[in-house]
Amino acid sequence: MNELEHLVSDMRASTTTPAVTEPLAGLVERVTFHSAESGFCVLRVKARGHRDLLTVVGHAAMISAGEWIQASGNWFNDRVHGLQFKADFLKVTQPTSVEGIEKYLSSGMIKGIGPVYARKLVRAFSETVFDVIEQEPDRLREVTGIGPKRAERIIRGWADQRAIREIMLFLHANGVGTSRAVRIYKTYGQEAIRLITENPYRLARDIRGIGFRTADAVAVKLGIEKTAAIRVRAGIGYALGKAMDDGHCGLPVEELERLASNLLEVEARLVASAMEEELREGAVIADDLDGRRCVFLAGLYRAEQSVAERLKTLAAGSPPWAEIDLGKALEWVEAKTGLILAPSQRDAVGRAVSSKVTVVTGGPGVGKTTIVNSILKVLQAKRTKVLLCAPTGRAAKRLTESTGLEAKTIHRLLEVDPASGGFRRGEESPLECDLLVVDETSMVDIVLMNALVKALPPEAALLLVGDVDQLPSVGPGQVLADVIGSGAVPVVRLTEVFRQAAESRIIVNAHRINRGQMPDMEPTEGSDFYFVDATDPEDGVRKVLEVVRNRIPKRFGFDPVTDIQVLAPMNRGGLGARSLNIELQRVLNPPGEVRVERFGWTFCVGDKVMQTENDYDKEVYNGDLGIIAAIDIDESEVLIDFEGREVAYVFGELDRVSLAYATTIHKSQGSEYPAVVIPLAMQHWTMLRRNLVYTGVTRGKRLVVLVGQRKALAIAVRARNQDRRWSKLREWMSWPSLPGN
Repeated sequence: MNELEHLVSDMRASTTTPAVTEPLAGLVERVTFHSAESGFCVLRVKARGHRDLLTVVGHAAMISAGEWIQASGNWFNDRVHGLQFKADFLKVTQPTSVEGIEKYLSSGMIKGIGPVYARKLVRAFSETVFDVIEQEPDRLREVTGIGPKRAERIIRGWADQRAIREIMLFLHANGVGTSRAVRIYKTYGQEAIRLITENPYRLARDIRGIGFRTADAVAVKLGIEKTAAIRVRAGIGYALGKAMDDGHCGLPVEELERLASNLLEVEARLVASAMEEELREGAVIADDLDGRRCVFLAGLYRAEQSVAERLKTLAAGSPPWAEIDLGKALEWVEAKTGLILAPSQRDAVGRAVSSKVTVVTGGPGVGKTTIVNSILKVLQAKRTKVLLCAPTGRAAKRLTESTGLEAKTIHRLLEVDPASGGFRRGEESPLECDLLVVDETSMVDIVLMNALVKALPPEAALLLVGDVDQLPSVGPGQVLADVIGSGAVPVVRLTEVFRQAAESRIIVNAHRINRGQMPDMEPTEGSDFYFVDATDPEDGVRKVLEVVRNRIPKRFGFDPVTDIQVLAPMNRGGLGARSLNIELQRVLNPPGEVRVERFGWTFCVGDKVMQTENDYDKEVYNGDLGIIAAIDIDESEVLIDFEGREVAYVFGELDRVSLAYATTIHKSQGSEYPAVVIPLAMQHWTMLRRNLVYTGVTRGKRLVVLVGQRKALAIAVRARNQDRRWSKLREWMSWPSLPGN
């Protein structure tokens, strides 16, 4: 990391760090660095009340030596450059002193003026030079060497500078911080004021990192009423975005009207009227689903339609490999692996090697890994080029371990572009493979599946592997369930639990839960599945702490931090993941003197943490677990060990991780742990579903302990499904042909 990168890194570190802000004003002596793309700048400033030049870091659309800045922010100590002032707010005004004016004009910010002409202009017009350029531009010709063309360049350059300054002042006045203001200016350019004044809600649509609430705050400053049509129309997308957070691609009209009305605090009739306008302009799309009129976000509607079309087109083709003599192939595989395949497994291999799209689904212990390995061995013998992927890093690692072949996350396979948030692989630059294997497909949402199938060459085959009875994806849609339910592609559903797997009560009880039966919880010698009764949430917390800290380590030898994972149904409540994290940290790794308190967490050396969003620069992904290896207070840096690879986080980046002694069952998808502890209580009422408990139980490899109330477990086991997701993919897949084909 070079010095500039250190500076940028430390700048980011303090972006969200709570601190007392203080004002600073002064003359920019030198612009050490300025990014035209992001607006990030490093300035040397002669500030009021300070004898020496200061280094100020912040964001400005354009900045030049000689300009006067007014800033607010706080001080931090950079590891290389020493004391710095980080400006959260930076306002730039034109210089007023002769010295400042000459510096500014000499900087080259105004086309047509360099150091020579800057000196001439200041000598000719002194402090009035800006007034001359602005109000009497013809007088520029009085300066020796300035002819018509140079004068025109100076006038045009000055107009550009003035426009940028006006835009920044407008955004600052309407509550937009400097870094966001730069992003807005880079997006809209000279039209920023007009576009935002006409419709501030376009900010949420056009600018990454700005949501409806921020745009709404700008709208309030601009005097837009709560009931204004422009606001209510934007609120339709906001409400559908909230529904998307719950996994829906759309909502029935009456549900959407009710949700938007509540979120926006306006009457339902205004929402209905706004919805008609949004439908007319194509921002949302209406269609029938299961006999109800629904409204979909246009992007999700088209993504579902695209996935259906591509999967059906793929499935109608022939595999890219030559015809295979299945009998000989199966004999060869059995001889190669030393395994005798069961009839269901032989059938699965046969379907996969004779079909272009195949789904293999089933619970634990039914031989999905054996089938995938057998398919791969047969096809690799035919020199088939295979790519393997999974939604998470941990799932990809498990796939690599089980197959002996390299598996990547879907994002890495598609070569994500951190700058745009899109993928480099797609229709124009497809993947290079004959077969793509996707594991843990139940976790893949409709947006990611659309990107994946777009990047698949038309001649390639696709094998989708996953457990359809687990929780669906966190993102919108229910891709695996819809593809299976459509009947449009061959599906191998494995149900036979093999003898070795049947010796595990984890596997047996997982299948019992999935069938709606209570698990067998009678304690037996050598069991790997237990239930610890707790009378109430408080007792539950005590029992969880005792089980994790003492009972499991003493009985089974598991490390309480690295081997045992607590999986809670939800974040909230005394038995929720957040509260349990604090309690588990207190007993397993009590905070010492060296600690970092950021974003509601206290981080210490030895803490188990989880990455909560994809970070493509660090190559750390949502759900990855790590241990804090070191904290350097002087350098404002935390080192986190992700399975042998240390990754540096400056303090301001710690909003991307959370304590992970406990996490939600949803967050555990695609992962396995040596031992799992699952609290279940009536306070989890809203989340008690069969697939939730089933998913949690199947995360445990060698030990599962449920702690709580048997009544809560019984309710969850009886609750067949979570609330339905409004998704049209299954219907699209079931149609003989899609509209327009």
